[in-house]
Amino acid sequence: MLDGRPLVDAHVHTARLPTLPPAWRQWAEEFGSAHPWQDLYDDSGALVPDRVDAYFEAEGVDVALLLCEYSPKTTGYQPIEDLVPLVKHNPRRFKPVANLNPHLHYPIDAELERQLGFGAVALKLHPVHGGFSVADPELYPAYALCRDAGIPVVVHCGTSSFPGSANRYADPTPIDDVLRLFPGLTFVLAHGGRGWWYDAAAFLALSREEVWIELSGLPPRRLPEYYARYDLKRLARKFVFGTDWPGVPGIARNARAVAGLGLDEEIVSLVLGGNAMRVYPGIADDFGSGRDTGSGEGTGSGQASGG
Repeated sequence: MLDGRPLVDAHVHTARLPTLPPAWRQWAEEFGSAHPWQDLYDDSGALVPDRVDAYFEAEGVDVALLLCEYSPKTTGYQPIEDLVPLVKHNPRRFKPVANLNPHLHYPIDAELERQLGFGAVALKLHPVHGGFSVADPELYPAYALCRDAGIPVVVHCGTSSFPGSANRYADPTPIDDVLRLFPGLTFVLAHGGRGWWYDAAAFLALSREEVWIELSGLPPRRLPEYYARYDLKRLARKFVFGTDWPGVPGIARNARAVAGLGLDEEIVSLVLGGNAMRVYPGIADDFGSGRDTGSGEGTGSGQASGG
């Protein structure tokens, strides 16, 4: 809990440092310079579970969704197996998210089934780092599996400055075609259209019940600017809080910045935790019973480029 509100961080990178290229470390040090994320690692470059758990507890995070990634041209191999120590240490706080790359995984639905076996609560796709379209037919078996299982698909929707990135694949508009083919599938737009696609992301979220905007990598104080063409109070009802940790000034700092935007208390509570409980299966169970999940200044001048 943070300031009396449940808090879910839906976008957290907890990779082992040896699996990452130098550009990732530079990104984390630039955008995460306000907090000592390096102290959570041991000398081998692996995160120490009790240190990580204590840090997220101090930041007020009830649930953190941990990302893996298979993008050898950009940010390297970050296998889901590396998330297991954190999940085992505190399965109530830490939830893994699966990741697929159609250039690497075949049969793709079999690989998704394998990763779901680790307890993954969502599927993350990174078209920009992986170099593929979200509408690639190779992904259809995974979409069918997610739809049938009630699992959301998180799609990187924004520019990335990592070497090897293909920013043309950050456009969210092909998702409209996917939803036509897979009605009932839920999409979460990570980074909310960062760069050139804020309007497209906002339109999709407002016109499609099953589309949500996730705020990772976006300085909260600039949200009114990014979505200036839309009623922020209406659009914020489709926001899911996420930070892009460690590339963020601070989790609690970002959450309080969201709360400082002048939104109604009901909307703030939805953004910081209530919407995530609705979108991600099983999240609400970890807050216990009796909590109201539906009621209930900026953290940086630039935009991070993380995944």
